[in-house]
Amino acid sequence: MPQTLSVIKADIGGYIGHTAMHPDVFDLGREAVARAVQSGLLIDAQVSSCGDDLFLIMSHDRGENDERVHKLAWDTFVDGTEVAKKLHLYGAGQDLLVDAFSGNIRGAGPGSAELELEERQSEPVIVFMGDKCSAGAFNLPFYKMFADPFNTAGLVISEALHQGFAFEVHDVKEHQKIMITTPDELYDLLVFIGSPARYAVKRVVSRATGAVGAVSSTDKLSLIAGRYVGKDDPAAVVRCQGDFPAVGEVLEAFTTAWSVEGFMRGSHYGPWMPVAQRDAHPARFDGPPRVVALGFQIAKGKLVGPRDMFDDLSFDNARAEANHISDYLRKHGPFEPHRLPLDEMEYTTMPAVAAKLTSRWSEI
Repeated sequence: MPQTLSVIKADIGGYIGHTAMHPDVFDLGREAVARAVQSGLLIDAQVSSCGDDLFLIMSHDRGENDERVHKLAWDTFVDGTEVAKKLHLYGAGQDLLVDAFSGNIRGAGPGSAELELEERQSEPVIVFMGDKCSAGAFNLPFYKMFADPFNTAGLVISEALHQGFAFEVHDVKEHQKIMITTPDELYDLLVFIGSPARYAVKRVVSRATGAVGAVSSTDKLSLIAGRYVGKDDPAAVVRCQGDFPAVGEVLEAFTTAWSVEGFMRGSHYGPWMPVAQRDAHPARFDGPPRVVALGFQIAKGKLVGPRDMFDDLSFDNARAEANHISDYLRKHGPFEPHRLPLDEMEYTTMPAVAAKLTSRWSEI
């Protein structure tokens, strides 16, 4: 029987600025999904966090975009916002961009990554949670996992992976999507996903079996709200082993601190630091951006785990690299390449400044 793993997340209030989540908000989320498991709506569920974002990790048999599952997430975020307001947490409810639930979380502010699967004899998955970064942040890691033989040896030596993978790419500004196959259309793929501010990989599909191997949330808050309300802080789910990259190949994609949009006010480039959950509380200049990896075995829909996959000294070099890159970029202050290009800051105060000074420009 098909099962669905749904990861739905939102920033509903930061504990000391944007750095962390208050335990009371976390406990409310945990109690909400526990009731849903007890009622039979969910097979199993866990609650986690990265920085100031609450992530609901839910296993069920209702398929993607199920109204009851999405309403559970929405109601949990609304109730959590009330707790955040009572505690005067920062940015309480900032990701809730509509007044009422209308059947689906899409376009309402929270991000979602949902993966429907037929459970295998052994079903290892990794749930990635990002903070202080934007939708599209998983483009490069997904490319490394599913298309780069220097990262994933299985693309060369495993028959199951050798046929390659297809990437569903979303144009988040024009609300269009396209499927691009690798390795034959690899260069075409890079034309688009190399620009993660506009193009984001939504899912990756095995060409050998048609099974989905990875999904990410691609919702861009600024495009939904028409103003800057916070960074998207995306989630992703990746299946491992068998017809998909091995666990070690999936994690290998994070041994470099790739640059992502985010950091302070979501208006800067910064290195994406892979961290254990205990270190997922970015504070320096609201960063560096963080990513957490939680590993689960799915057993008849039950979530066995998690294992904190980045709680491993082999990622120390990537963390040191992130700190060095942060030192270098911070020295640029308001100058690019630390600050985002102007066309990527259209939802900040920059357009107002430009409009104020328009009449003072003259021809050279």
